[in-house]
Amino acid sequence: MAVTREPGDRTDAAPDETVQLLMRIRRYNPELRADPWWDEFTVDVEPTDRILDALHEVKWHHDGTLALRRSCAHGICGSDAMLINGVNRLACKVLVKDVMPKVTVEPIRGLTPLKDLIVDMEPFFAGYRSVLPFLINDEGEPDRERKQSPEERERYDDTTKCILCAACTTSCPIFWGDEEYVGPAAIVNAHRFIFDSRDRADRERLKVLSEKTGVFRCRTTFNCTEACPRGIKVTRAIQDVKRAILFDRY
Repeated sequence: MAVTREPGDRTDAAPDETVQLLMRIRRYNPELRADPWWDEFTVDVEPTDRILDALHEVKWHHDGTLALRRSCAHGICGSDAMLINGVNRLACKVLVKDVMPKVTVEPIRGLTPLKDLIVDMEPFFAGYRSVLPFLINDEGEPDRERKQSPEERERYDDTTKCILCAACTTSCPIFWGDEEYVGPAAIVNAHRFIFDSRDRADRERLKVLSEKTGVFRCRTTFNCTEACPRGIKVTRAIQDVKRAILFDRY
């Protein structure tokens, strides 16, 4: 039989038992009022549900006007990045049992809120596009695949994992204060091609990242590395690019 507990109670309930989670959600709707406000909801969920499941419970059964982004719900698309208990996380990866008995959910910082948990991602993607995040090779189409050694692949393997969730960039205090800074995610995606032995546009990317809006704006706070849901060593990638500009390639 399902067990229901008060919102203030801790729980070591079995996975199939129902618990109550108090959700405090930062809301914003410019059609209703100019300033954001807080709403609270108590939802019935299971300890192994995700915060995304709890948000669905709010939207589907409590307040259908709640706005949020999500797609795959499996930590791959990166669309449901948000501030959960003050930390950038993917809502589909944080379990209810790890935040009980209450949780605070806000939009990620540094990007303009459009409605509730949805922010304007265009500045983020503008930084991403500026670093030419695609393979460039003007040597003509080869007769067969361009081969790499395991060592060559290892050089940039970590930064291929980026899912463009913006968790790293919107955890960066430099990005919060400087909207021109390309941000950690853009640098990670530049790294992925700068150190790819098949690519021939490393100098162009390094030139972009050597500008005042580029990689040297980083102050090595490691917020980005801690925020990355894919475990990418973001700060190390940023340092790799700095060294490439200063000593190796540019």
